[in-house]
Amino acid sequence: MAVDDFEIPRSSKRRLPSFTVSPETFGRGAEAFARFMGTPAFLVGMTVFCAVWLLWNTLLPESWQFDPRSLNFTLLTLILSLQASYAAPLILLAENRSTDRDRVEFEHDRQRAERNLADTEYLAREVAALRIAMREVATRDFIRSELKDLLKELEEERQDESGTDKVDPRASEKRRGGPRGG
Repeated sequence: MAVDDFEIPRSSKRRLPSFTVSPETFGRGAEAFARFMGTPAFLVGMTVFCAVWLLWNTLLPESWQFDPRSLNFTLLTLILSLQASYAAPLILLAENRSTDRDRVEFEHDRQRAERNLADTEYLAREVAALRIAMREVATRDFIRSELKDLLKELEEERQDESGTDKVDPRASEKRRGGPRGG
C-alpha cells in the first residue's frame, strides 16, 4: 500500500517561543487580581478613571480629545471590554482555586471528625470496661459493711468465750481505764 502524505504529520520547523509559567504562580496572580477587583479602592479608581476620561473627551477642545464624544467613546468602550474579557476568566480561575481549597479543607475536616469519632468510641469502650472492672473492686462502703460484720462476729465469739450474753462496751472501757485504755 502506498502511504499518502496526509497520513504522516509534518514536523513544524517554525516554533514559537514557549513561556512556561507555573500554574501555581499564575493561580496566585489570578487570585490577587480577583481580590483587588473586589476592593473599594479598585471601584473608586475605576470610577475616577472613567469620569476623567469622559470629562476630558467631552469638555476639552476637540484637538485635545483622543476619544471624542461624537464617536461614542469607542476607545473607552474597547478598553472596558478588554478589561472585562480578561477579568471574567481570572475571577473564575480564582473561584475554582478557592473551591479546590475548600474541598481539600472539607476532606481534612471529615478525616479529623472520623479520627475524633474513633477516639471517642475507643474512650467510651475503655470507660465501659473500667466500669465493669470497678464492679468487681471492693468499694469503701462494701469494705465498711464487711468490717462491721466481722466486728460483730468477733464480738459474738468473745461473748461466747466469756460466757456473758451481752458485753457493754462502756463497761469494758471503764475496766481498761477509759475509752482508749489510757
